[in-house]
This record gives sequence, structure tokens and C-alpha cells, in this order.
Amino acid sequence: MSAPEPRDAGATLVTRIAMVSVVIAVVVLGIKYAAYHVTGSVALFSDAMESIVNVVAGLIALWAVSLSYKPADSDHPFGHTKAEYFSAVVEGVLIVVAAMLILREAWGAYLVPRTMEAPLTGIAINAVATTINAAWAVYLIRRGAERRSPALAADGRHIMADVVTSVGVIGGLLIATATGWSILDPLMAALVALNILREGYLVVTSSLSGLMDQAMHPGEEAQVRDLISANADGALEVHDLKTRLAGRAMFIEFHMVVPEEMTVGAAHDICDRIEDALKLSFDGARVLIHVEPEAEAKQTGVPVL
Repeated sequence: MSAPEPRDAGATLVTRIAMVSVVIAVVVLGIKYAAYHVTGSVALFSDAMESIVNVVAGLIALWAVSLSYKPADSDHPFGHTKAEYFSAVVEGVLIVVAAMLILREAWGAYLVPRTMEAPLTGIAINAVATTINAAWAVYLIRRGAERRSPALAADGRHIMADVVTSVGVIGGLLIATATGWSILDPLMAALVALNILREGYLVVTSSLSGLMDQAMHPGEEAQVRDLISANADGALEVHDLKTRLAGRAMFIEFHMVVPEEMTVGAAHDICDRIEDALKLSFDGARVLIHVEPEAEAKQTGVPVL
């Protein structure tokens, strides 16, 4: 297994991704607004409105990612990695605001129906923006998972939700064009608003879990237990294992029981071996081990064979 890349390299890559995300959001916004301008469709207006949220969310994510990579200081001895969760919360709030604006516009179009102009041209323009968004959303979600970046992952999920709503808008407008049912335009806009409200809820709740020190995924925690057991030769038992996530950082702590006669140096060697194995497998892991004498064994922790 390869060693983790230097902190500066990781920070530079994630920051560049966040910067590119802002640029792409601006480009997509311009394309979607052009589609709305050509047609006058309230559904395409709602799609463009969500892209404004993408631009603002991208800027916030860029700020949060840059802050999260700042080294620990006297005021923040555990680092700044939780900053990305705040970005995702703000993004969720912005999504709700955008949904309210879209619903207002849809209601107005329902009361006073509008006739779309050049609908096929507008739909084609919007399809280009949707394709760009789909490709970028997949990339962001994958990179967010790889880098354990809540801001990038939330941005990717939000853009993917935008893709789903855009596909729905395009399908609805095609039906409206073929049938002449103009009522479908504001109805599609309302559905877009409801869908992004759902996405906003998911983004906020996911981020709040991180702010509340959510534990590692059960599969990862099982891997932690296996690594401890495989590298704790000489110890008797490990118990009270606790994990928590703070953005891309992972905190792992536990108590390790050793024989009464073991020297401090020998116990320290075991701790180093376990810590090295955990950090090699989990980039960003921070390990705290409390060594205890044999009398403290609980026989309910991770057995060391």
C-alpha cells in the first residue's frame, strides 16, 4: 500500500477542484439562462435558478476547503477540518431559498399561463448544460469520497440532483411541446423546487451528523479492529474503541492492556506499530492509545492473539 501524499499536495489538488467547480457552475449557469431567455419557460427559469445556487455553493465550498487545510494552531489544536461541514449546511440553506423562489415563479406562471417560444432550441441548449453537469457531478462525488471532503461530496450530490431535475424538465417540456399543454411548464417548475428541497434536507442532515462527531462507517471500523489485532503482538487486549469523523480527518482512540511486567519502551513500540498501520490504511487518521496494566482487562474488547 502506498504512503499518503504530502498535506500540501492534497490541499492543492482539492482546492483546484473546488476552483474548477466554481468556473463550471458559472458556465452552466450562462448556458441555462440562455435556454430560459430563448423560451421564456418558467421550468427552465427554475433550472437556471438552481444553477445560481451552484455558483454560490461552489464559492462557499472553495472557502471551506481552503480553511480546512490550515494547520492546527493554539486556538484549534485539532485542526480546521470541520469547516467543510459548515459549507454543506450553508449550501442546504441556499437550496431551500432557491426552492421558495422557484415555487413563487411557478405559481405566477400557473395563474397566468405563458406561451413558450422556440422550445426545442431551448431544450437543446439546456441539454448541453445538463451533460456538463452530469460529468462534473460524477467526478466531484468520486473525488469527494477519495479525499474525504464533505464539501466536494455535498457539491457533487447537489449537482447530481440538478441533473435529475434537468432531465425531468426536458422530458416535461418535450411533452408540453408535443401536446400543447402549457400547464406542464409551471408544474415541472414546482416539481424541480420540491426535488431540490429534498436534496437540501439530505445535505443539511448529512453535515449535521458530521458536526455531531459521527463514528466511522461500520465497515471501516471493522477494518480498524482487524488492523489493531494484527499489529498488537505482545499486548493482551484492546477495549473501549471509539472513532469519530471530522471532515477528512478520523480520530481513533482505545485502551490497550499489556502484561504487568512489560516495560514502557516495549508498550510504546506496540503503540507505534498499531499507529503506523492505521495511518497507512486511513489517510488523515489521528490515533490515541491509552495503555493499561493487565488488571484493567475487560475481556470484552478486541482480543489480541
